[in-house]
Amino acid sequence: MKFKNAITDVRGIEVGHAQDEQALTGCTVILCRKGAVAGVDVRGGAPGTRETDLLDPINLVEKVHAIVLAGGSAFGLDAATGVVRYLEENQIGFDIGAVKVPIVPSAILYDLNLGRADVRPDSAMGYRAAVSASSKAPAEGNVGAGTGASVGKILGMKRAMKAGVGTASINFHGTVVGALVAVNPFGDVIDPVNGKVLAGVRSGTTLQKLKRMQVRPAATSNTVIGVIATNAKLTKAQATKVAQMAQDGIARTIKPAHTMFDGDTIFTLATGEKKADVSTIGAYAAEVMAEAILRGVKMANSAGGLPGLFLE
Repeated sequence: MKFKNAITDVRGIEVGHAQDEQALTGCTVILCRKGAVAGVDVRGGAPGTRETDLLDPINLVEKVHAIVLAGGSAFGLDAATGVVRYLEENQIGFDIGAVKVPIVPSAILYDLNLGRADVRPDSAMGYRAAVSASSKAPAEGNVGAGTGASVGKILGMKRAMKAGVGTASINFHGTVVGALVAVNPFGDVIDPVNGKVLAGVRSGTTLQKLKRMQVRPAATSNTVIGVIATNAKLTKAQATKVAQMAQDGIARTIKPAHTMFDGDTIFTLATGEKKADVSTIGAYAAEVMAEAILRGVKMANSAGGLPGLFLE
């Protein structure tokens, strides 16, 4: 199989996007039709999520069938309903006898301050994203959940920059770890190699502005949401640990990270094909998450009056 440097390098993982390019919002679905053991880690202070409690290792359900990442703030959680409908039509879900119930956790980011605030990802958009899902290398930049994403909003949207969706993967001895992320943080995106700001507030840095401010920052609408996928065999507790370790990729590339203005949420999907050490999987999850975040800003076009780094 050709290496794509994408989360879809994990066999059985498919990605689909749907978006409204005029309203600047969208959603991304990560499908695992045969089910995958899942975990989640919520690190930011303002999360918006659906069905994350069932991923607790003490709870019954072991596998999920999709993860949905969406814009639209809390309204965007409706996109998962469309993915559930698609999966039910294809007889995919947790078999309870009478029916198969698709298990579809979701997380949202706030993009209502760019484009139109009255248009959000809904059930129909989620369904379209699921229909479009494939194992091809997914599009990056201003697509799906990254359509209305931005970075560096401490001085408000007029001084912010455009961001989007990014993906990356690594293959070592047949073990694959991939990441997909929608990059929409309060802070700046930093290149960890040289420590320089890649994208962020267009005057100084967010950390510098925080030091000087005597009042609450202007921006409260952010969040980085993403998925780690691996072909490793993990328990729910181990998948949760991998999600925790993947948050280090956010900490390495975003300053400040995990603020009260962010709802940073990372999911893990494990398809169970390869035996692997959980610490090794977690270490590389942080690496590919960091790379995916960098790609999320490098591949973003200008939109909504915000400059992007990618020039067509």
